[in-house]
Amino acid sequence: MRKLSILIILAFLIAACSSNENQDSNQADDQATSNQPAAPDDGKGVGEIEHVDLNDPLKAEMVSRGEGIYEMKCASCHKLTGQRVVGPGWEGITEKRKPEWIMNMITNVEVMLAEDSTAQALLEECLVRMPNQNLTQQDARDVLEFMYANDGHKVGE
Repeated sequence: MRKLSILIILAFLIAACSSNENQDSNQADDQATSNQPAAPDDGKGVGEIEHVDLNDPLKAEMVSRGEGIYEMKCASCHKLTGQRVVGPGWEGITEKRKPEWIMNMITNVEVMLAEDSTAQALLEECLVRMPNQNLTQQDARDVLEFMYANDGHKVGE
């Protein structure tokens, strides 16, 4: 009985030591990856959207679709003025942020909040994570067109 107790204790000690070695190895790997330089902030955010061709004048049908999406999915948290409700107001947003950043925030919100310093600063200010609304890139492009119209850009026919 005594020998069995000693064997059980030894087995626990060996298991505990080997898991500490794995933790040390994982910590070393984490430190190595954190020493890599961060990608430069180009103001476009993190995601698939790397370039957006803006319409001048704005396309009325896109503005209309964007307004419908705004009313259905965005209006409860974002006002069209500068007033912050849950999230920041949209007035002037197209002058503050690049169109790629706006679309990446709409379509890739989880990664943006995890990796983009501007999105992280907004989260600290608003204290509420923006939910993923599952918008397509086309939906996001329509919302972007609506944002530009809200900021006073000319809408075509």
